[in-house]
Amino acid sequence: MNYFSGRRLLIVTKHGKELVLKPLLEKGLNVKCTVTRDFDTDSFGMFSGEISRKEDALNTVRNKCLAAMARYNCDLAVASEGSFGPHPAAFFASADDELVVLIDLKNDIEIVGRKLSMETNFAAKAIKDKTTFLEFLSQIKFPSHGIILKSKEFNASEIHKDIINELEAIRIFELILAEFGSVNVETDMRAMNNPMRMKVIQNATKNLVEKVNSLCPKCSLPGFSVTQSVKGLPCSACNLPTKSVLYLLKTCCKCDYSEKNYFPRNVKTEEPMYCDNCNP
Repeated sequence: MNYFSGRRLLIVTKHGKELVLKPLLEKGLNVKCTVTRDFDTDSFGMFSGEISRKEDALNTVRNKCLAAMARYNCDLAVASEGSFGPHPAAFFASADDELVVLIDLKNDIEIVGRKLSMETNFAAKAIKDKTTFLEFLSQIKFPSHGIILKSKEFNASEIHKDIINELEAIRIFELILAEFGSVNVETDMRAMNNPMRMKVIQNATKNLVEKVNSLCPKCSLPGFSVTQSVKGLPCSACNLPTKSVLYLLKTCCKCDYSEKNYFPRNVKTEEPMYCDNCNP
């Protein structure tokens, strides 16, 4: 049974995310996508800091979906939310963690696609001279990726967005510098001005479509997917558990059914070099 075929799917965005969401969702779910045109997703939080996100990423994207569905009288919607900061396993590198959430009120289903990527230009810096400013622009792939210029990091009296032209960037930089002595330069992380982020959103959407097309063996609802990876693959030398994955736990998003997929790498033991006992 296809729970979504022929239905209207509302894409909740004001930053052009339908560019990557729409083709994948229409093909993968056989839906007809429409896009919110006057719904203010910025009210749930802004990367530039004027409005802080009040909840975590998952609850924020869920709230965006539900609010838009109520406004547009729609029972099927998708929205995305990104978070930026140090990578959880490589603290020296920045990461983009994107969630794409599908909510189906008709069938009481919520399915979450996710992609964590180090492919991001996320950066911010207080700059006091033109040479450093131009070096920063080169590093963050300007002008294909936009920047935001502010008089200071928080509670800035001047904020300039949608800057994708070098002459304009220099003009605004010099004006703020002359008045405040320093300019807070940030990468514009809004999707329409950040192709790197748009690519990560695209991959998170692919993950969502894959989950939607995975049906629960018990109740047949979509969204049967991996929810946990459990470590403990035994060492081939000492047979003690290692930090390598022993099995993946797949769980239904609706009922209580779950399955353990043992040995996802198709190996039943780990090499001693990856064992804390044999190679402490």
